[in-house]
Amino acid sequence: MSSIQQYLLSSIYCNNLNVADKIKQTIPFLSEKMGFDASFIRDTLSELEKEGLATTNFNASKITNSINNHNDYKIHRLTELGRSKIRVVLVGGVFDLLHSGHIHTLKSAKALGDVLIIVVATDNNVYNAKKNRKIYHNEKSRLELVSSIHFVDKAIIGSKRSIYETVEFVKPDIIALGYDQFHDEKLMKKNCLERGINLEVVRLSSPVPQLKSSVIKNELGTSFYDL
Repeated sequence: MSSIQQYLLSSIYCNNLNVADKIKQTIPFLSEKMGFDASFIRDTLSELEKEGLATTNFNASKITNSINNHNDYKIHRLTELGRSKIRVVLVGGVFDLLHSGHIHTLKSAKALGDVLIIVVATDNNVYNAKKNRKIYHNEKSRLELVSSIHFVDKAIIGSKRSIYETVEFVKPDIIALGYDQFHDEKLMKKNCLERGINLEVVRLSSPVPQLKSSVIKNELGTSFYDL
């Protein structure tokens, strides 16, 4: 498989993680993202379909009377074979104050696979986990923060009910835990297996373990935004 084909598969996968009404028509989406001519994207997608790596649906609301326009309004999805060709890594967290420790951890996670998915904890889940925890940014702002990191392929807000509901939605190959996250690797893998999801759970290290968001907040307090 060529690197372009793999990139297309990864991009289709990420596009499909959007909520239903936010999933984009594949050809204009990829053409804008990659800067390639639509005809090149169309031909490459056709190859993926012939190889059984992707399938399509029409967005009926966009179809015109011209049959030539139909391809441009297809929404592609990966087949099981296509999904098996990419390795997806999931990292979850609060990501309230981004620092160099986060960047190192996320780069290490990205190196484990082809696609890095970041799951941002909801405001309610953050408060429920630690009642006295103060966060500076709401979930939408935190989502925007991590989405701005260029090597992050897709960032989403997690489920309000359970981390495993999000895992079932993303279906990653690897869950990468930060060095100081409280989750137990073996228990997490067991809980995933009970839900029919076979994956790896790895613990990442940090060159600056003393650098934590909580430490930064304690030292700077409300003066953080006065800098």
